[in-house]
Amino acid sequence: MNTHLQLVRQLQNATEISPPDHAGAAHLADMDIIHYQAALMAGGSETFNALKAGDTEQILRGLTDIAYYALAAIARRGEQVTQHPVSWRHDGFVISLMRLLSDKINQCATGRADHYSDLYCVCSHLASSFLNADFDKAFQTVCRHKSSPLNKQPLDLSDCLFE
Repeated sequence: MNTHLQLVRQLQNATEISPPDHAGAAHLADMDIIHYQAALMAGGSETFNALKAGDTEQILRGLTDIAYYALAAIARRGEQVTQHPVSWRHDGFVISLMRLLSDKINQCATGRADHYSDLYCVCSHLASSFLNADFDKAFQTVCRHKSSPLNKQPLDLSDCLFE
């Protein structure tokens, strides 16, 4: 099982009143799809604003947030992550990155686990190849931060970036 998906499932089980049953695949209710789509779009907006500002740490946070919510939807369905090859290569224009993320987020409106998996793989790839960041460390940091609702400290991912 994907270790990031396992972290998300543990967090869901610890924080939800009635955690999802992970025994088998389930269809997401329309309101669940809307909930996850809103979270993905908020993460996309966060990422695009960070791209505009040139804030690498915030770009990483946005990508990690998007990946987290994509995995949360997969966990809610009770399914597994499927690895998808990512063919995006940095062409020197951030607009291609914006298009890629926008398209992948839009595809998730279907509520299908393979579209959420595809988006997760894109975020992981971009964090590693475009930002030269430790995506695994960033993801674990975000999960720790989400698991401590009383934590008022701002999330710091600067140590996840390689220079």
